[in-house]
Amino acid sequence: MTVTQADARRAAEQYREEGYAILRQFVDGDDLQALRAETARIYAEGLKHPATWRHGNLSFEILPEADFGQRYVLQAYWFSWISEFFERFRRSERYLTLLEPILGPSIKQVAQQIHWKPPGAGLTGYRFHQDVRFREARDAYRDVVASTVNTGLAIDPSTRDNGCLQIIPRSHTRGYLGLSDDSEGGQIMKGLTAEDELTRAGLHPDDIIWVEMEPGDIAIWGLLTVHGSLPNSSDQDRAFAISSYVRADTSDRGEWAFRDGVSTPLGPRPVLCKYEQLHDRPEPHYVHDKWYADAG
Repeated sequence: MTVTQADARRAAEQYREEGYAILRQFVDGDDLQALRAETARIYAEGLKHPATWRHGNLSFEILPEADFGQRYVLQAYWFSWISEFFERFRRSERYLTLLEPILGPSIKQVAQQIHWKPPGAGLTGYRFHQDVRFREARDAYRDVVASTVNTGLAIDPSTRDNGCLQIIPRSHTRGYLGLSDDSEGGQIMKGLTAEDELTRAGLHPDDIIWVEMEPGDIAIWGLLTVHGSLPNSSDQDRAFAISSYVRADTSDRGEWAFRDGVSTPLGPRPVLCKYEQLHDRPEPHYVHDKWYADAG
């Protein structure tokens, strides 16, 4: 483990003040190489599916070759169900060290994703938004903003050219601003945020921070922190692993990660995390909604 308790306390202080923090070399050495290799394997698993596929909480978001000329994997969700590496990694000691100063020792995980930005895919930008918009089942949480931390781990180099994360510091102090809510269906991967949209919300585009990271660096941000990213304009992919954790006693949802500081594995069956599809259609199935149609 390369992140110390002192590192984590400093990050927690910056997180509370600025709405985000960055820790360098959260993962390095052989662990980083294993992380990158397993990420590539998961991408290859996703490519086996001709369209978006779900099974329980596990899901691959696919852009099919019929519409894009070749098949791309944009996102994977809850891949710990097919990866022993990530199942252990999501609840490793390094995550407890990072999260405990903010969430305490009993923590659930409500989201696990990898975002890829394959060169040529096109739909790889994210409009500026606040993640609290994705916590639609508000009655399942108590004090959802204060009790949730999002983490983003750079698996590939994360640069301006390949669409690194962008954050507006201290934007979490402004409350919910409704950014991107007027986009088509609230879809944050269609179109880009215009500067005047930020200005109308009382934000200054010059305050945007480009969160450039090396593989193994990690960023944390809150549900009210305004963030987004541009599409990948380079010839290099950008894999970025996002995990969202919540203080266990405030949430009726999520997979356990730590119980009183003890690493806790997945149970025999998925539990409800964010999306109701787990109850509606838990069996393996394909989704053909073509949300990307007419994307700008």
